[in-house]
Amino acid sequence: MAGAELAGRPGLWYHRPMETLFVIGGGLAGCEAALQAAEAGVQVRLIEMKPARMSPAHHDPRLAELVCSNSLRNDQPSSAVGLLKLELEIMGSRLMAAARQSAVPAGKALAVDRGRFAELVDQQVRNHPRIKLIGQEAVAPPEDAPCILASGPLTDGALAQWLAQRAGAAHLHFYDAIAPIVTRESVDMDHAFWGDRWAEPGQGDYLNCPLDRQQWAAFYAALTAAENVALHDFESPRFFEGCLPIEVMAARGEQTLLFGPMKPVGLHRPGQPGRFHAVVQLRKEDAEGRLLNMVGFQTKLTHQSQLRVFRLIPALAHAEFARLGSIHRNSFVDAPRVLDAFMRLRTAPNVFVAGQLAGVEGYVESMAAGLLCGLNAARLLKGQQPLRPPATTALGGLLAHLANDQTKDFQPSNVNFGLLPPLGGKKIPKKDRGALLARRAMQDLLAWLGDQGLTPAKAAPPL
Repeated sequence: MAGAELAGRPGLWYHRPMETLFVIGGGLAGCEAALQAAEAGVQVRLIEMKPARMSPAHHDPRLAELVCSNSLRNDQPSSAVGLLKLELEIMGSRLMAAARQSAVPAGKALAVDRGRFAELVDQQVRNHPRIKLIGQEAVAPPEDAPCILASGPLTDGALAQWLAQRAGAAHLHFYDAIAPIVTRESVDMDHAFWGDRWAEPGQGDYLNCPLDRQQWAAFYAALTAAENVALHDFESPRFFEGCLPIEVMAARGEQTLLFGPMKPVGLHRPGQPGRFHAVVQLRKEDAEGRLLNMVGFQTKLTHQSQLRVFRLIPALAHAEFARLGSIHRNSFVDAPRVLDAFMRLRTAPNVFVAGQLAGVEGYVESMAAGLLCGLNAARLLKGQQPLRPPATTALGGLLAHLANDQTKDFQPSNVNFGLLPPLGGKKIPKKDRGALLARRAMQDLLAWLGDQGLTPAKAAPPL
């Protein structure tokens, strides 16, 4: 294949000049990737179907449209997403620079004027001497040299079919069935026990959180009365039976849960005879078991409702949630089985997959994926080896999530400190942990940049 195939013009192929990179998709990941590669000296052709064709979610003809919110979340480096922002700025992120220029007051968070942000990025791309913007729909990426697929979570049509062929239909998901994740250390072990169903009590891979009849009644009443997030106009209220929201199952009656994700049969706590009325199971999200997934608890409840309802489970009364649940339309690949360590398709190793399509969740995370793919695609075009940031950084943590083959059912995730290796030594108070993880990340990132002969785009602040 000599170039990217474009829709509406049968037989036309955009032929690739030497050292030209195709980027498909003008969202956050695609724009960041294109700008990074162009700044590295590579000619870029950015293919974006807007404004000729708009997805159901998009309304602004400009590039880098923020669809759902104007918030880039916490801006403190002692938070995981704040650390990721700082790392991106040190790595020279063009979109983070635009976010700073378009910022609006938001307390400790970074929020932007969406129109101003889109305009800044749009103009950067259009005015860059090494980027050519092609306003047309792509139906397949080139495979003969490095290119980047960043077409976003609403990828459909011929491009989705191409990806399904390369990734395997079983590894391309069209719904984001996300259950909450809690930190293991926040679970009250006085009300929980390890054990697999029908296995030897006290041993197993699941942490079980039982409820008696009275606790169940309070939980069920709160769940069925809780507030749901309203669907967007472009989202269908129909869900796959295999990933129904917990509140939809509850609305069908108590027995749907008691014979479904909260069934107590086959689970016994050592020294406690009898059967529980209901059990919530937590499954390890990582090999070390620092993060635990609430099995079967995918949900469309509001975040406040999730916190209130799920903390009625005795073992989770004081739970710390690394991620809250959600369900919305989303296309993403099963990254641990489909992508390599540098976010390239295993079956088409010249094709990088960036942004939410790769399995990261959130604006900042999409920028990060675009930055890494843009830098590495440019390096490959110039005959250099791709780079992978240290695992102790937020960037490295995102890559670790995409490579986590310990999880049987991969789901997209925001950046969180549970993705980073723990700090050594004695147990550190939670209030101090974020700052210490950020300090370690900065030290390791700067040392790694020095080893690679790369110059930080800005000085790291004292942490």
